[in-house]
Amino acid sequence: MNKQTENFYIITGGPGVGKTTLLKELEKSGYEIISEEARKIIKQQVEAEENGLPWKDKKLYTDLMFNASVKTYLDIQLSNKNSIYLFDRGIIDSICYAEMCELNISEEMNKIAIQCVFNKNVFILPPWSEIYENDEERKQTWEEAVYTFEKMKEIYKKYGYNIIEVPKDTIENRKKFVIEVIENNNRKL
Repeated sequence: MNKQTENFYIITGGPGVGKTTLLKELEKSGYEIISEEARKIIKQQVEAEENGLPWKDKKLYTDLMFNASVKTYLDIQLSNKNSIYLFDRGIIDSICYAEMCELNISEEMNKIAIQCVFNKNVFILPPWSEIYENDEERKQTWEEAVYTFEKMKEIYKKYGYNIIEVPKDTIENRKKFVIEVIENNNRKL
């Protein structure tokens, strides 16, 4: 892993766990935030009246999500900046989604997921029923949200990542927690 990709952190979790709120707060603290591809794709597909949606064509949706995540990763890597980037979900999230839908993970997808290296510490937000809610793009049930969390942990570990669970706490304390982990990690480099 090179110094640049050591600064590529993933923040993930199931739906409705406070990821977006946390990332907005971290952005206010000066971190570069890389938006989630899934929501962009859903919005684009709905507006274009296309089928690449999780409730229409899961395979197409997975491919769109995976390819967009890889492109974003490579674009940032090519920028050759030494900033700390916080990714709202990573490439592995697409692999996890595919596994949850029982879709085939091609050898090429697997190879790309292994080659596109992020910091080995992955932040995951646990399911939190008190803040969970659905919206136009998020249609999963609470049970699906819990299953997604468990599956994410499993898949990220399978790819060699360390899971760091962000505590259920105030947004300020969650932000402090993430910043402390990143700062401690960077002191070790």
